[in-house]
Amino acid sequence: MNAARAPLLALLVCWACSALALVAVPALSGQVVDQTGTLGSSDIAALTQTLKDLETRKGSQIAVLIVPTTDGEAIEQFSLRVAEAWKIGRKKIDDGALLVIAKNDRRLRIEVGYGLEGALTDVTTKRIIDEDITPKFKAGDFAGGVSAGINRMVRVAEGEKLPEPAPPHWETSELLNYLNPGNPLVIFGLIVLAAVLRSLLGRFIGALAIGGIVGVVAWFVAGSLAVAMLVGFVAFVVTFLFQNMGSTGPSVGRRRYGRDNGGWVMGGSGSSGSSGSGGFSGGGGNFGGGGASGSW
Repeated sequence: MNAARAPLLALLVCWACSALALVAVPALSGQVVDQTGTLGSSDIAALTQTLKDLETRKGSQIAVLIVPTTDGEAIEQFSLRVAEAWKIGRKKIDDGALLVIAKNDRRLRIEVGYGLEGALTDVTTKRIIDEDITPKFKAGDFAGGVSAGINRMVRVAEGEKLPEPAPPHWETSELLNYLNPGNPLVIFGLIVLAAVLRSLLGRFIGALAIGGIVGVVAWFVAGSLAVAMLVGFVAFVVTFLFQNMGSTGPSVGRRRYGRDNGGWVMGGSGSSGSSGSGGFSGGGGNFGGGGASGSW
């Protein structure tokens, strides 16, 4: 019995050792992850912007990974491990794609999620590799090859019919109903707030604060800085010129909210809604091994 178990135990040990020897999947820190220093900061910035624009317009996600080597692991297996870990693409839509380059191995692969396989077919991805990427790689132009490949992948992905991207959380219809300028609660709240700020800060500073608050709200609702600035300026002018603003709202005594009682502190530099360079993450997309590989 012990003799029969020995081969099985040896097989399990070999399997465990091979699994431990696999190159670790890098952390997803952005749309472009370059562990080789091949791409310059301007190249990464341009690629990142292109991929952000695609996600905004289409909802689809594409990412780039450049590693030194897969250390003997097939590029197909490595890229699929990365795709399954990063979960590029939207959940249940699976509209993600991944360009993986093992620079020292001179191997690359485009991994495609289920939702984009109708556009980024195996034949199409193979042509992108052979026609757009590897010719530039052979010439030593890695940044140009990655850019050409990504630009063509983006063009092809945009031709696929997919569900519209979900609006940002602050643009949901429920929140827009509450923030609608025609909402009586919004108007009443602004009148009360204007009265309080005029009482605390004076006519000019109070109007300026109201303009800033209204501008921030407009920015969250409209998603446009220009609209926010215009609306904020109009709110400032109306509040400043409306001499009897304080009398329309509840009377607020200075001493009640004055410096003796600690006053009110208003934060003006919040970061709500901000997504920095490290804010990118996969949406839960799935991959089934579609795509193509190549070398140069």
